[in-house]
Amino acid sequence: VQLQASGGGLVQAGGSLRLSCAASGRTVSRYALGWFRQAPDEAREFVAFITRSGSSPLYADSVEGRFTISRDNAQNTVYLQMNNLTPEDTAIYYCAASSVIAAAVRGVDYWGQGTQVTVSS
Repeated sequence: VQLQASGGGLVQAGGSLRLSCAASGRTVSRYALGWFRQAPDEAREFVAFITRSGSSPLYADSVEGRFTISRDNAQNTVYLQMNNLTPEDTAIYYCAASSVIAAAVRGVDYWGQGTQVTVSS
């Protein structure tokens, strides 16, 4: 599975961004898809994940209620709508694929290249 993330950028606090991750490979539909992020000098952390069917999304407590993950299986794409952004959301965001929902780095089977999100105060 190959993953290509896009949509990052610079936004002011309180603003919104929508990340996209295009997945390719004939077995994409078999994988749960999601997002992790890594801030400078921090470990990579779980953000959100969604099942193969697009149901039962899972969110980190820090983004619950502000971020929404969704999936378009026809387009093999997963999205992360991020609202009410804060400077603490500044990080490189990585899309990920796994055979089951992965809330930890060790559970991820495939990684995308990352897209930078910067939130100014």
